[in-house]
Amino acid sequence: MSLLLGVNIDHVATLRQARYAMNPDAPILEPSILEAALEAKAGGADSITVHVREDRRHMQDDDARLIRREIDLPLNLELANTAEMVAFACELKPDFACLVPEKREEVTTEGGLDVVGNQESLRQTVGKLQSLGIRVSLFIDSERAQIKAAADVGAEMIELHTGTFALTTGNEHESEIKRLQSGAELGNSLGLQINAGHGIHLENVKDLFSVKNLKEFNVGHTLISRGLFVGIRSAVIEMKAAMKGYPTA
Repeated sequence: MSLLLGVNIDHVATLRQARYAMNPDAPILEPSILEAALEAKAGGADSITVHVREDRRHMQDDDARLIRREIDLPLNLELANTAEMVAFACELKPDFACLVPEKREEVTTEGGLDVVGNQESLRQTVGKLQSLGIRVSLFIDSERAQIKAAADVGAEMIELHTGTFALTTGNEHESEIKRLQSGAELGNSLGLQINAGHGIHLENVKDLFSVKNLKEFNVGHTLISRGLFVGIRSAVIEMKAAMKGYPTA
């Protein structure tokens, strides 16, 4: 099976909110979240990801409901491990839920979830979501203790944070690749599905081809950025083509 691509469309909502956050009942709200998801699907997206943040800075609850209702692709909901957001996930019933850390001051997610320090709370959340048929992933750094803890709390999947990998060059970059290799190998040995995301783009995607056992990339910012010039559909097509060389055997 070829490497899958989950397309995160959060930043389409970021652009919309820049104009309409204070006027959500305007006759025309653009750009359209639904149209973005449809274009991603047309380009070959295997799933659609949305992150409804606690402060609703980009995606709104109704955006997620609309995608769930109208798009016949698996929906991956990124969310914080809070009572409010878990309750929303239980209402929405996405195909996948990826638990991520949130800090109000950050622009985008920085670093992985601390599973080691929050095992009991996460175990309860994972169980609650799974009881509704939702497969659960944890967005974590490629660290042995965090990966083992993810398996211990019952998650089916982990998404390895590739943000540091994306920001490094030279020897640091090679060290990050080795860290991801070790993490993916450990996670696979524990029976976890291994995904990866954050900062992946056309220029660095092939650097991840030496990381075995990956099943899915979750990509957003670069696709929306590239989509400004070539369209989201074409941006997704380009990324899917770039991912074809990943060794899955």
